[in-house]
Amino acid sequence: MLRALRINLRVRDFDVHTAATGAEALREASRHPPDLVILDLGLPDLDGVEVIQGLRGWTSAPIIVLSGRADSTDKVEALDAGADDYVTKPFNVEELFARMRAVGRRAIGEGEEPQVRIGDLTIDLAAKRAMRRDGTGDDVRLTPTEWHLLEVLLRHPGKLLGQQYLLNEVWGPGYADAAGNLRLYMAQLRRKLEPDPSEPRWLITEPGMGYRFQPDPQDADHGAG
Repeated sequence: MLRALRINLRVRDFDVHTAATGAEALREASRHPPDLVILDLGLPDLDGVEVIQGLRGWTSAPIIVLSGRADSTDKVEALDAGADDYVTKPFNVEELFARMRAVGRRAIGEGEEPQVRIGDLTIDLAAKRAMRRDGTGDDVRLTPTEWHLLEVLLRHPGKLLGQQYLLNEVWGPGYADAAGNLRLYMAQLRRKLEPDPSEPRWLITEPGMGYRFQPDPQDADHGAG
């Protein structure tokens, strides 16, 4: 697996450094600070979650877990430790590269005043307006909580955000068990922003893990405006 990924990545012009153990991975990352990390959880010396925690002590580089562990508990633990995405083996290599492109896109900075495109809408986070680009000029009305949830998602394009992270960011530490709130408000956002709320294109659920804002490819690099 290590050799196959190294070959596939180098063919696509990535500069690749590999490691067979967790300790070696941490040493290699300190010598060659990574732009992106692909990490297995089943390592011979450390658990992959420990490696994530070690990396998160000094780097914010995106981390994609590539693991045979399909249990949602393992996925949530990895995400809570700081992983950005989770791909389960067996996997399609093109899907992995798509996930790499998604997490590698620059997250919108907190100090910016971005406008983000979702279909025929322009979301102005600074002005808190969701404007249609079809000439009607009608705004989509969102509640303060809907805005807060949407803003957190849009500021991390392509990144899988865990349920606990979203609950803490939007509602605060006292709402750790309020997953129902999150489901309700995600459903409300989809009704207002998605053409077909039952088949969402942009506000995606990752069962047992969390949610992500998946921008359209042509809009992925659209930032501050």
